[in-house]
Amino acid sequence: MASDDLSNVPLQELTGAVAMTAAPVPPAKSPKLKLYSFWRSPCSQRVRIALNLKGLEYEYKPVNLLANEQSDPEFERLNPIKYVPALVDGDTIVADSFAILLYLEDKYPQYPLLPQDPKKRALNIQIASIVGSSIQPLQNYPVWNFIEEKLDSNEAIKWTQHHINRGFTALEKLLKGCITKYATGNEIQLADVFLEPQIYGGIKRFGIDMGIEQYCRLGACSFLSVKYKHKTLFVLFN
Repeated sequence: MASDDLSNVPLQELTGAVAMTAAPVPPAKSPKLKLYSFWRSPCSQRVRIALNLKGLEYEYKPVNLLANEQSDPEFERLNPIKYVPALVDGDTIVADSFAILLYLEDKYPQYPLLPQDPKKRALNIQIASIVGSSIQPLQNYPVWNFIEEKLDSNEAIKWTQHHINRGFTALEKLLKGCITKYATGNEIQLADVFLEPQIYGGIKRFGIDMGIEQYCRLGACSFLSVKYKHKTLFVLFN
């Protein structure tokens, strides 16, 4: 009698299926970065420069500070202090431009913004800290609006110019003796990423005279009017 035991019969014979090699599954594409940004914000400009230098694609999510869109509950969930920029990378949310730049350095090391030499690295961080802590916050909209409300717009511009010039004077002394193409080297580094938006805003918004002898080094190392590897400042910003 023929056996009904089919346990040793190959599955292909039972089903009539032909053995096939499974097609390779392509790796999942990393989700595009999202940058919540205001076009005129120097903090946002720093991050846009870095993203472009590192060749990273990102989705631009505009936040209009003039329309108070930073107070929208959706944005407040990303950054409770309600400042731009904020970066979303998958399930990671990073706010504050300095924190974002350090995050990008760690996760996306292509085109490093910080040099390996400890002395030059410290100088880059010091320059970034002066711009980010001792100049830019004192020209922010909340400060400007407060002074304008308590006094007037003329006093607000005088206040801003005073603190920008004070910071630029310190930076000029720090960079004395540097003869490199950019602030601290012959490649754009973290110091430049902080300096460039501040110089640009100082000239365009606050009437700072960068042509005077007092700022000869800052003016010389700025890439405002030169191309960097076929990219202009505005390509880097946008």
